[in-house]
Amino acid sequence: MLLLALIALGVPLALSLRDRVNSEVRSQAQSQAQVVATSAAELIEPPQTRVLSRLARTSAASVRGRVIVVNARGRLLADSAGVPLGVSYADRPEVRAALGGHGVQITRDSKTLGAEILATSVPVFEHGRPRGAVRITQSVEAVNRAIRTSILDVVALAAIVLAMGLVVGWLIAAQIARPIHRLDQAARRVAGGDLEVEAAVEGSSEQRSLARTFNEMTGRVRRLLRVQQDFVADASHQLRTPLTGLRLRLEALGERFRADPEAVEEVDAAMLEIDRLSHMVDELLILSRAGEHDRPGEPVDLGDVARRGAARWHAAAAAHGVELELGRDGGPASAWIAPPDIDRALDAVVENALLYSPAGSTVTIDHGPGSIAVLDRGPGLASGEEEAVFERFRRGSAGRGGPAGTGLGLAIARELTRQWGGDVRLEPRDGGGLRAVIEVGG
Repeated sequence: MLLLALIALGVPLALSLRDRVNSEVRSQAQSQAQVVATSAAELIEPPQTRVLSRLARTSAASVRGRVIVVNARGRLLADSAGVPLGVSYADRPEVRAALGGHGVQITRDSKTLGAEILATSVPVFEHGRPRGAVRITQSVEAVNRAIRTSILDVVALAAIVLAMGLVVGWLIAAQIARPIHRLDQAARRVAGGDLEVEAAVEGSSEQRSLARTFNEMTGRVRRLLRVQQDFVADASHQLRTPLTGLRLRLEALGERFRADPEAVEEVDAAMLEIDRLSHMVDELLILSRAGEHDRPGEPVDLGDVARRGAARWHAAAAAHGVELELGRDGGPASAWIAPPDIDRALDAVVENALLYSPAGSTVTIDHGPGSIAVLDRGPGLASGEEEAVFERFRRGSAGRGGPAGTGLGLAIARELTRQWGGDVRLEPRDGGGLRAVIEVGG
């Protein structure tokens, strides 16, 4: 906008300045010629060449041109350029016009100089009759150069104003944008899970209002999330007591009807459902606390994590008829995370792999820089389920017709790793099966 304003003002100013300089040059030449003509009226006859020459030189310095004085026949009486006297200038159109009694101001090509000149001539009158003429010649290029210099001065001034305006505009914009930038940083921290952050209330009235609204929003989200987490945690804790009591009653009932195989079978089935429900309650409790950094992070060796996981699940793998092995050693690989979180995430992935792997197959735990991968030969996932199975209580098409599960394991694994800058992703494996990758930040 400042540039457009400068152009809108500068272009007319430059054109006006051009016309004014051109007009002033012409007017000055006309006035100076009149002054010389008036002063020379009494010096032509008899010719006082020395005085006329001094007068011509003084006038030439004033107009930055050449000044000559001729007599009634056009013969040179004085020349600021020092040309020998007596040369005839009667053939010059401006001199001829002045000797005829009227001055002119014309622009013409000079054959002598080989350039365009501005010629100004006035007659020298004595007793009302022309007795000679004064001619002033100036280079048109010099006039144009003066005009260009004036225009360049205007351009330079506009450039200085533009530079100052840009600096001031930048300072003002930075001052205005600084609260928005800080609010953006606070929003990014909230998006990253830090709900305790508050935006500074500063800036204009609109910016302060926006910051207060933002703080109210984050405070409300924080309270709602805390209420939700507390509810899930409290519900999980409260459910443990009746589940434990129900299990004890079923165990006692199983002892009473031990002689009835059908009753024992029903009791055992109910016990399995109790175990599944207890496992679900435990996972809900873990999930409700997944976003809390209540466990300190530390450097962990992913190779040790993989070996511990294989040791924990070795017996379960044998019970399923599946071989659990460690893959190739990917070299030293460390990550910053709480050991219980990475162990729990790996347990969730390995448990899924064992549940869905057919008997006689192999489940492999690989590790490398920044990741642990679990590979199985199970049914895998249908197209488009790679992200859907991470939703809570959501199971893939293979899980709905396969072994029982809570549908929370993968959600827990992702929540536990994401709070440390990692993630969990699933991808199909060549030859069938699934490759589950736990990525952990370094």
